[in-house]
Amino acid sequence: MTIKTRILKFIHNILVQLLHFERRLEPWFRPQFNYIFREPGARLIQYFINLRRKDEGLLLAEEVIDPDEEQSLDEIIDLMADQMRGRFKPGGYERGGNTKTHGILRATVTIRNDLPEHFRKGVFANPNTYTAYIRYSGPGPDVPSDINDVGFMSMAVKLMGVPGDKLMEEEKLTQDFITVTTPSFVTPNSRENAKLQYWSLVDMTIYYFINPKDPHILDLLMQSLWNETQYNPLGQRYWSCVPYLLGEGQAMMYSFVPKTKVDKKISGLPFGSPSFNYLRENMIKTLAEKDVEFDLMIQIQTDSHLMPIENASVRWSEKLSPFIPAATVHIPKQEFASEAQFEFAKCLKMNPWHCLPEHRPLGNQSRARKRMYFELSKFRQEMNQATHYEPTGDEIFD
Repeated sequence: MTIKTRILKFIHNILVQLLHFERRLEPWFRPQFNYIFREPGARLIQYFINLRRKDEGLLLAEEVIDPDEEQSLDEIIDLMADQMRGRFKPGGYERGGNTKTHGILRATVTIRNDLPEHFRKGVFANPNTYTAYIRYSGPGPDVPSDINDVGFMSMAVKLMGVPGDKLMEEEKLTQDFITVTTPSFVTPNSRENAKLQYWSLVDMTIYYFINPKDPHILDLLMQSLWNETQYNPLGQRYWSCVPYLLGEGQAMMYSFVPKTKVDKKISGLPFGSPSFNYLRENMIKTLAEKDVEFDLMIQIQTDSHLMPIENASVRWSEKLSPFIPAATVHIPKQEFASEAQFEFAKCLKMNPWHCLPEHRPLGNQSRARKRMYFELSKFRQEMNQATHYEPTGDEIFD
């Protein structure tokens, strides 16, 4: 390791420690900050992001494929696989992203019967109730104490018993919805994502954003508005961040919006030692006492420039197109912390391309996810000697 690298590493570690300290103080000021500054700040940042973008005059739901997409994807897969090799041992491999499993829950998803006609596509075509598994997780690429995590979570929902042809043949009757707790993605496209994975591999992720030769300050500021101390996965809003078809020629974003008051206490803050898995423990407390519900909301693209397909750093404006409720996610009271249920996570694949053609993922990062998720999940399961199978919802965990 060169002297320059050692210095960069030292500065990066100081910045990370300062962030960890600030996370311990956030419960006393962050809610007020969010109430006053989050939305005005997001509008200002998005203004400057859009100021640098050119209106390409695309049609609604139109994609544009860059010539270097496959090269960027190859780099992402190689870098993430190297991260996994460096962090995990065979038999204990976790996912390259959305790494730390907080819990896998049983649920039902009920499609509303009052949707406008142009929303009635794919799984939303008719009122129906699907059984589902929901995986809540932390961002990765490692498995730290919850208080020291990056500050966002993911919610991945797998519907089962969904008829019709699917875009990936490895699962026949599922439809996956994958979301995180930020309304825009951490990188605008797969080319920049490859750069982020390099800095993550060398364990200096912050330099992706503040590298003076190639800065991503606006993306850092936008993510910082939503990256914060997390309290309970069951009480947070989640966004798809990237678009999907809602029938041919129509693009959507989706979001899971919580409807239930949940336990959010973190013992030990600010200067004590919170439990390593307090997020899971708060979920356990909540589901021992009550059922939990989310609204699955849908937002339709109405402006091809201000609501782009290929730039995931741009938040689609809810003034241009508001979210409307499309389904209810019901999570009944349950126990989910058995060892068998966490072993089940090793056999479970979540991939947005487990979907009906009417919900095909759109944009360069979604196109990348198809092969990236497939190859990295296959690699993980091979290293764990775990066999993928398609769940039905009838699984029993003793």
